[in-house]
Amino acid sequence: MKRILDLFISILGLIVLAPLMLLVALLIKWKLGAPVLFKQKRPGLHGAPFDLYKFRSMSNERDHDGKLLPDHLRITSLGVFLRKFSLDELPQLINVLKGELSLVGPRPLLMEYLPLYSEKQARRHLVKPGITGWAQVNGRNSITWEEKFELDVWYVEHQTFLLDLKILWLTFLKVIRSENIHLDEPDFEGAGEVRTKSHG
Repeated sequence: MKRILDLFISILGLIVLAPLMLLVALLIKWKLGAPVLFKQKRPGLHGAPFDLYKFRSMSNERDHDGKLLPDHLRITSLGVFLRKFSLDELPQLINVLKGELSLVGPRPLLMEYLPLYSEKQARRHLVKPGITGWAQVNGRNSITWEEKFELDVWYVEHQTFLLDLKILWLTFLKVIRSENIHLDEPDFEGAGEVRTKSHG
């Protein structure tokens, strides 16, 4: 049932949202230039890497040493708008269609985090990652890493079709209300340590 729901909504979403996605792509091309999509390796089921797709929300401006400027200096008004309403994540429907993502599951983080998880935290990779998840509807970026991982593992151990439907509905409400949206998310370093770093 989960895969059927993923296929149905991803196909329907890509069809219905095609005009909006085209408009977003054209705006990004106009404001930020090419490429329109941001692609990054993320861990999927059992930590296997895949290419996650998002619409670009930041410029590629660099300092005199050739290093990317901090996120807050590269984010544009268009990027703020895209993130506020989660429009930058629409290309992930392609990942769902390909079977790399599910609509609901623990959010795929960075590959560099894999060796930092505790044995319990690593259980979040026992299921396919998702566009949204239990942690996203229970605080998103306003809770600590440890709280997010607790929620992710709880989902792994209690996932049901009805729970997925509940999470999708709560996600819709949060996107409409633009709740718990932050441009900069601290990086996970294990043992509760964080640092701020660019994610593109």
